[in-house]
Amino acid sequence: MHQLIEQVIIPSFANETLNTRQDAAVIEINNQRLAFTTDSFVVHPLFFPGGDIGSLAVNGTVNDLAMVGAQPLYLSVSFILEEGLSLDIFQAIVSSMKEAAQQTKVEIITGDTKVVNHGKGDSIFINTTGIGIIKHSQTITPKQVQVGDVILLNGDLGRHGIAILAVREGLEFETTITSDSMPLAEMVLALIEAGIQIRCLRDLTRGGLASALNEIALVAGVEITIAEANIPVQSEVQGACELLGFDPLYVANEGRFIAFIPEQDAERALAVLHSFQAKNKDFNGNHENPCIIGQVTKNSTGLVKIRNKIGTHRIVDMLSGEQLPRIC
Repeated sequence: MHQLIEQVIIPSFANETLNTRQDAAVIEINNQRLAFTTDSFVVHPLFFPGGDIGSLAVNGTVNDLAMVGAQPLYLSVSFILEEGLSLDIFQAIVSSMKEAAQQTKVEIITGDTKVVNHGKGDSIFINTTGIGIIKHSQTITPKQVQVGDVILLNGDLGRHGIAILAVREGLEFETTITSDSMPLAEMVLALIEAGIQIRCLRDLTRGGLASALNEIALVAGVEITIAEANIPVQSEVQGACELLGFDPLYVANEGRFIAFIPEQDAERALAVLHSFQAKNKDFNGNHENPCIIGQVTKNSTGLVKIRNKIGTHRIVDMLSGEQLPRIC
């Protein structure tokens, strides 16, 4: 996907907004900054522990807006339905989208529906477009990252990808692994409202933490070092990854983000997230343990390293190919 974007899409459509390589475009109209994003969801299976394609579509779009510091406002939704899709399944997905939109305080205000022949659409695909408003003065892009910045992670890694794979392949573990799918906008806005200076944000979807760090390091022109001991992974997820030959650093998440912030803001930012979680215990029970996982160490052509638990370093490369297709 990275090669497709860098070798085909960016050269074809290059402009100042697209070249920022953000999860959402930031545009200014009448002195008001707006965020604009679009996304498509083809996840298989449609339902999985902790979510479904409907709630995932809403959360994923809201999260893209949040990654530029926007307050999400409106969504459009387009459905591509395969002939023969059960009306009960479609109703369940739409109901899930309604509930997710209410939780994230966005309105679904327009959309479209198309039907394709049986065998041509794999039940349902969903496309969403989101619009949000940026009320603060911060500029949140990879270009803002500076040497000395620390990297904040809002929770444990890998649950979404492993939850999808377990259902898809009929794998059974002692404990059901649930997706971390959740909206992130309120959490990000809590940091901004507390006066935390945020250089850059990125949600850890396709390609996981490792791919996000590599993309940011390349655009920012810096070297990043992360500490393996500081990265939270649930024991069940770690065991599943070891069994299946996956690295949790590359497994997709749907409720995780990294924030690059000045070192002096680190403890205060952690306190804000802990306070947010304490006040929103029923918001999602699986986003504990925000932590600082690394730092921007020097200017570079774009390099990510990890320090393991015995103190040696290795390079964390961009993932070649995709470990788990159709996880979002």
